[in-house]
Amino acid sequence: MKKLFLLTAIAGIFALSNVSAQTKDPAMGGQKLGIGAEFAFPTGDFSDGTDFGYGGSLQFQTPIVEKLNFTASAGYLNFKTKEYDFGGVTLGGVNYGFIPVKAGVNYFLAENFYVGGELGASFGTKDDSGTAFVYSPRIGVEFPVSDNGGSIDLGARYESWSHDGTARFVGLRLAYNFGL
Repeated sequence: MKKLFLLTAIAGIFALSNVSAQTKDPAMGGQKLGIGAEFAFPTGDFSDGTDFGYGGSLQFQTPIVEKLNFTASAGYLNFKTKEYDFGGVTLGGVNYGFIPVKAGVNYFLAENFYVGGELGASFGTKDDSGTAFVYSPRIGVEFPVSDNGGSIDLGARYESWSHDGTARFVGLRLAYNFGL
């Protein structure tokens, strides 16, 4: 199901890029504010006790120099612990919320393709959950869909949170960017 959703999203983005081929490409210029859906797939030790994560984010981008954009983002991610049954007693299934706040850069390698990274902090929403250092390298593709700077952004990242251990996951973001 998850693979089907991802393949459908990618096919839709490529179809939209063909429809809007005549518009000026806003991906490499101008300020943008994006709102997106976030999906997180835990890896390593983090996947042993944690299921799929989901949430949303806002991301601001502004050009620094040609092909290089400064980014600032904030959002919310929810992870649920896996459930275990011990002789009729179920443990786990607890939701944990996090608010990641990051800043970084996107460098456009080609007209629509970028690489980038962000550093920041993730704040737990439960009492005594603390704050984690975050680093996140990423790749993505951004396609214009309107003449006024609107674009669709599909990005993938590897994200690591360090605080009393390390939580790592592969994240996917599907967003709409509004030209400012």
